[in-house]
Amino acid sequence: MSTILEMRGITKEFPGVKALDNVNMKVAEGEIHALVGENGAGKSTLMKVLSGVYPHGSYDGDIMFDGAVRQYRNISDSEADGVIIIHQELALIPLLSVAENIFLGNERARGGIIDWHETEARAAELLARVGLAESPKTLVDDLGLGKQQLIEIAKALSKDVRLLILDEPTSSLNETDSQKLLDLLLDFKRRGITSILISHKLNEISRVADTITVLRDGATVSRLDCSAGISEDDIIRDMVGRSLDDRYPARETANLGDIALDVRGWTVHHPLHAERKVVDNVSFHVRRGEVLGIAGLMGAGRTELAMSLFGRSYGRDISGEALVNGQAVDLSTPRAAINAGLAYATEDRKTYGLVLDDTIRRNVPLARLDAVADGWVVNRRREGEVAETYRKRLNIRSSSIEQETVNLSGGNQQKVVLSKWLFADPDILILDEPTRGIDVGAKFEIYTVIRDLARAGKAIVVISSEMPELLGITDRLYVMNEGRMVGEMPTAEASQEKIMARIIKTGEAA
Repeated sequence: MSTILEMRGITKEFPGVKALDNVNMKVAEGEIHALVGENGAGKSTLMKVLSGVYPHGSYDGDIMFDGAVRQYRNISDSEADGVIIIHQELALIPLLSVAENIFLGNERARGGIIDWHETEARAAELLARVGLAESPKTLVDDLGLGKQQLIEIAKALSKDVRLLILDEPTSSLNETDSQKLLDLLLDFKRRGITSILISHKLNEISRVADTITVLRDGATVSRLDCSAGISEDDIIRDMVGRSLDDRYPARETANLGDIALDVRGWTVHHPLHAERKVVDNVSFHVRRGEVLGIAGLMGAGRTELAMSLFGRSYGRDISGEALVNGQAVDLSTPRAAINAGLAYATEDRKTYGLVLDDTIRRNVPLARLDAVADGWVVNRRREGEVAETYRKRLNIRSSSIEQETVNLSGGNQQKVVLSKWLFADPDILILDEPTRGIDVGAKFEIYTVIRDLARAGKAIVVISSEMPELLGITDRLYVMNEGRMVGEMPTAEASQEKIMARIIKTGEAA
């Protein structure tokens, strides 16, 4: 196959940080090329250089596309060559229709007036190509994340895409939607469209990629040919610079204490549709020193359960009883929940977990400001000492505690979220998708933090869509489906098949 893209000696610096250091990458026409590396390795930065987000002149090195040097000044320049990037954060406008989103900035118009018939007819053709049967008039806000991701791809097809760049396209998708998207990439490959896939899910990389470029600390480490029989361990070794013989830290037999949190008959109604129960008469408990997992498919009610427990942050007409250390407690507000010893690390760290345009210094003490304040005034010295302590403890990779969290990689953002709650010193820590969108090296570090917290006698509840993760780090599992607890088992006796069997059985019964 001929080479469609070659990036030579790409170097990109930000104040105090060299994000890319002489990076080289070559992509063959019609292949699926995977770009992997730890959080902060430079993957997204490299693709922003390629797509013109970082314009020519702001970096050193050359971009060769179709055999000629390109100097993209903006996204429009790269799109004119058929280089289309779909960012991890989708760029759709929720209250516009599917058709309007697909052709936004690329309108079908005659004489300056939008031709709605052509717009909707062409949108319907593009939707069919990505496997969607929705009407082009449907509002994007009425569609799930999986379908929204496919709309982004339809939008790329409308621009005569030749090289499609996807940055963590399945990070927020369930297993079914992820498989559909990967199948679509394979179909594009058969049609001659080249793809660059950034993903931390190595099983997906192994399934679809032809070639892999590995970045580490902003530099090219290796180029792997998947036809040569590359294993996930080979990829991990290049990514992190060492072998991870065990993806999960050693977990000795838990020395469990008394019940820390006991939830009885917890019921939550949908905030807009009062007749609908999203959590239905749920009871569960977790002991001190225990890592408890809650498994289930997307939409099972796990996040709704966690948020409703943490200060009734979700839902209405909430009923049931929650006991902490055997005593009924007030969980009516987030502050009351924190005072009762609960902490909740949300699955959506960007929206609910962090103040993105503020620094590490300001984010870490947020859940316990009184500990760094003199009366009503924050003590800057104490605030800085706390932030620096947790930056070192959790190995947060940053230029300093003055770095804004929006500029951190996903894994390091997650460590700031964990730091915030560790400083609050809770008895019970609920972690909702704690490793979503982060690499295997950072995952191992977070698993180690979870293990150490359990050793210290904390009660940990982990909600995760990754069943191997739950099987690797927990002591006991509950299975949730359609708002109800449908199974409980020691992790030592659990398997993915047993978990799915509980979900399917209860689904059929319903």
